[in-house]
Amino acid sequence: MRARNAPALLLAALLVLAGCSGGERAPPLRASIGSPAPAAPAPRPAPPRTDWVARKVVPGAVVTAQGRVHIVKPGETGIAIARAYGVPWREVVTLNRLNEPYVIAVGQRLLLPAAAAAPRPAVTLEERARAFTITIDDVVTGGQPATARPARPAPASAPTTVDQPMPLPAVTGGAPAFRWPLPGRIISGFGPKAGGRFNDGVNLKASPGEPVRAAGDGVVAYAGDAIAGFGQLVLVKHAGGWVSAYGHNEALLVARGARVKAGEVIARAGQTGAVAEPQLHFELRRGRAPVDPARLIGGR
Repeated sequence: MRARNAPALLLAALLVLAGCSGGERAPPLRASIGSPAPAAPAPRPAPPRTDWVARKVVPGAVVTAQGRVHIVKPGETGIAIARAYGVPWREVVTLNRLNEPYVIAVGQRLLLPAAAAAPRPAVTLEERARAFTITIDDVVTGGQPATARPARPAPASAPTTVDQPMPLPAVTGGAPAFRWPLPGRIISGFGPKAGGRFNDGVNLKASPGEPVRAAGDGVVAYAGDAIAGFGQLVLVKHAGGWVSAYGHNEALLVARGARVKAGEVIARAGQTGAVAEPQLHFELRRGRAPVDPARLIGGR
C-alpha cells in the first residue's frame, strides 16, 4: 500500500559495478613429431550483463538557455540521474517527452525540472538521498541503463565487454492471461484504505518460504529492496504494456533481465517490508495505471 502523494523513500543507494575476473594461463600443448601444433580456439566474447547495477551519478549540469541540462554518461539510469539532482523522475520524463520504454542514451541531453535548484549548504548528501522518493512506476520506467549511440555499426566479430549494461529484452505479443501467484486468500483488497492510504494491488496470505509464481510470461524488470515498505520485491514486464509486482518476499530467485514463464517460481514468500505477518503484495499494472487483480483474474 502507499500513501497518496507520498511515495516510499529510496533505501538502497545505486552502486558502481566494475572489475572482471582473471585466471592462470594454461601451459602450451606439445605437438607430436611431424604433426602441426593444434590451433588455439578463438576466445569467446564475454556475454553482456543483465544483472547490472546502475553506476553513481555525479551532478554536473550545464546551464543553457533552455535550463539546466544533464549529459547522460555510460552506465547511468534515469532514476540515478533524478536522484542525484533530487528531482522526481516522472517530471524528467514529462519535460523531455520520453516515451516507452524510457531508455536513455549515452550523450543524450536531459533537461532538469526548474525546481532542481542547487542544495543549501546545510543539506548533506545523505539528507538529500533520504528525501528522494521512488515508486514502483519509477523503477519500471527509469531503471534502464543508458544505451550507446555508435557512430557506425560495430563488426559482428567485435567482442562484448563483460560490464556492458544491457536494456531489458523485448516483450512482444498480446497481453497474457494472468494467474494468481499463490493460492492464499486476500487479506487486504485493492483500493482506498483508512488514513488516506491506497492499496495499488492486493495482499495475499502466505506461509514463510511458500513458492511465489510468475502471473504470466515476461521479463524480470527489477529484483531488489530499494522501495521502502515492499521489502524484497520483483517486477515482471509482460506483453501489452503490463507489469506485475510481487512484494514482501523472504528470498528472490530471479535477476533483472531473466525471462520467466507463467507459473515459474520467482521468489519465496515472507514478511519483509512494512507488514506484520507473512504475505504477498501482488499488483497488476497496465502502463502506469494499477488494476484490481481480483477483477481481472477472478476466482477469489
